[in-house]
Amino acid sequence: AQLVESGGGLVQPGGSLRVSCAASGFTFGDYDMSWYRQVLGKEREWVAIIRLDGRSTYYADSVKGRFTISRDNAKSTLYLEMNSLKPEDTAVYYCNRWNFPIRWGQGTQVTVSS
Repeated sequence: AQLVESGGGLVQPGGSLRVSCAASGFTFGDYDMSWYRQVLGKEREWVAIIRLDGRSTYYADSVKGRFTISRDNAKSTLYLEMNSLKPEDTAVYYCNRWNFPIRWGQGTQVTVSS
């Protein structure tokens, strides 16, 4: 089982970015999936969760109203659309299964700076 995050980059405050997570080695549609983020030297922080059928989503207060989690089970891919980005959103973003997490991927760096 493997998770590969991509799509990060440098964006100005107020800008938008979409990151992706390609899953392989397990039946993606059988699992609730989450996004997390981590700043160097700090604990990994939960960001959002989407249920296995995509019908329910939940967000950390810090990103609610600005971020949207979605999934394409046919493509075994998880997405995080990030709008109105702030400097404090700067972090490495990771995905994982909510229950029975597997080995973390390499993450994708998102930097919000002018």
